[in-house]
Amino acid sequence: MYPDTFMLYKNKLSILCIFFLLSKIGWYNNVLPASLHLSYPEDTLAVVVLSTPSMFEQAFLPFLEEQSFQGLSDPIDQCVKQCVSFCFSGQNIAVSFDYELLPSRKPKFLAQTAAHVSGAAFYYQQSDKMYGVCVHPSFGGWFAIRALLVFEDVTVGSELQQPVPPDCVPSREDRIRLLEAFNFNWQDWTYRDIISPVQTYSQKQKDYFGTLPAQRFDLLKTWGFLQKDGSEGEITQDTQRQLPLILPADRQSFFSLRRICCRRLLQYVLFSYSCILLTVKDLFC
Repeated sequence: MYPDTFMLYKNKLSILCIFFLLSKIGWYNNVLPASLHLSYPEDTLAVVVLSTPSMFEQAFLPFLEEQSFQGLSDPIDQCVKQCVSFCFSGQNIAVSFDYELLPSRKPKFLAQTAAHVSGAAFYYQQSDKMYGVCVHPSFGGWFAIRALLVFEDVTVGSELQQPVPPDCVPSREDRIRLLEAFNFNWQDWTYRDIISPVQTYSQKQKDYFGTLPAQRFDLLKTWGFLQKDGSEGEITQDTQRQLPLILPADRQSFFSLRRICCRRLLQYVLFSYSCILLTVKDLFC
C-alpha cells in the first residue's frame, strides 16, 4: 500500500482542500513522556491530517448544501469525519480527531506535536506559562490540524526519513510577538499573519469561526443551510454520548419525560425534607 496508494489518498483529500503528512509513531513518542505515548510499535505508519483555508468553501459549505449534517455535534467536525471516511474507507485505521478526549479527559493525541514531528508545521513554544502554536510555511496560522490516522497493519522502515519542519519564524523577537498574539489576542487573527501566507480565511469563514460555538447554528440558519423551524435535528449515536439522557426523537415524548423527571425530583426533595425533620425531632425529644 505504501507509497503509491498514499498518493491516491493524497489526491482524494486535495480535492477537498485537506492534506496529510506521513509520520511514524516513534517520532511522536520520542518527544513526549511515557504517559502520553501512543500504544503502537515505533515503526507503525501514521498520517497527520490538516485542512487549508479553502476547505471551508470547497468541502464544508457543499457538505451543508447536501444536507449531510445530522444531530447536535459540531458541523465542521462532522464534515472532516466524512471526508476522512470517504478517503480511507476499508482500511484498518485507528482515527483520532483533534476534538476527542480519553476517559481521563486528556486529548487522544497532541495535535501540534504530531504536526511538528511530521514536518507539517513548526511548533513554537516558550514556557509552561504560555500556550504554544504551530505555523505552517505556506499558510502561516491559517490552517487547522484535524486528525491523526494510525495504520495499525502498516510498518515502515528507514525509507521514511523524518523531515525537519521549516522554521519560518526564526527571530526571537518575532517568536515572542507570535506567542503573545496567540495567547492574549487570538481573537483578532493577527498571530496567523506572522508570515505572509499564500492564502487566508475568507470573510465568511472568519464570520463563522469568529462566532461563539453555541451561536453558529443560528448563523448557519441565516445562511440558509439548517432547518429554520426550530427543530433540533436528528439525534444520532454520537449525539447521544454528549447528552445526559437519551432523549426520544418525538418532541411531545420529550416534554412528557421532562414532566416525569421534574415530578420525581420534587418527590425526592419532599422525602429528603421529611427525613431531615424526623431526624431533628428525634434529637430534641
